[in-house]
Amino acid sequence: MAALTVRLPDDKHLRLKALARSRGTPLNRLIDEMTTLMLAEFDAETRFQLRAQRGTGKASRGLALLKKAAG
Repeated sequence: MAALTVRLPDDKHLRLKALARSRGTPLNRLIDEMTTLMLAEFDAETRFQLRAQRGTGKASRGLALLKKAAG
């Protein structure tokens, strides 16, 4: 496991500590959970962009498939 030093304004640090305390979790775990969510969001956005690139120029085929699926 890696250690990371982060510089934050004092007021933001105090708010994060209060948030962690209100959730009954240590500040380190709160930050770990936050980074996990942000990385999952980044990964989903990256996958979406790759799929969109693969579909470039295939709009008419996609619409035809939707029409076929609709019956």
